Amino acid sequence: MAEPRSRRRDRAEVILDAAETLLRRSGSRTLTIDAVALEAGLSKGGVLHHYASKDALVTALAARKVARMRAGIAEMLAARPQGPAALPLALIAHARQVYAEECGFPDALLIASAENAEAVAAFSGFLAEHLTAMSAVEGGPGKGAALTFAVLGLMLSRSLDFHRLDGADLNRLFDALEAQARALPGD
Repeated sequence: MAEPRSRRRDRAEVILDAAETLLRRSGSRTLTIDAVALEAGLSKGGVLHHYASKDALVTALAARKVARMRAGIAEMLAARPQGPAALPLALIAHARQVYAEECGFPDALLIASAENAEAVAAFSGFLAEHLTAMSAVEGGPGKGAALTFAVLGLMLSRSLDFHRLDGADLNRLFDALEAQARALPGD
């Protein structure tokens, strides 16, 4: 007897949650199908039923992360007055929140995704959508796009352990980025 779709979807989410827990706790080196199965309380076959390989699991994690980023930015955007600064300010606010609340997981997911073409494509697609939206507001790449790349640079340099700025220093940088966004023409 086949298991109901909702139960299969729930089990897939349990597996992704377990993989996130492993990444958060121990980094990308510990992300194996065996470790995820143990963390999820499932058999290795149960994990492989939903994700045929580690690459498939990383691809699903990246897709879920991108969906969360889109939702987080949309939520921040909805809470702001519209104008040229709205999208960059929403991205900056979301990035600040990710720094504060998701310590470890984005870093490990980035590293796990680096050699996975589908995971990289998910992140690239998100960036392309964001830059297209900024270009529509600015009439082509401009200060909003530059701010986008500044935010990404800050996050990637942290993920790759290029800096160890404390919370106060990071907040000052985010404040500076927000000031630049608020200074966009027409806002």
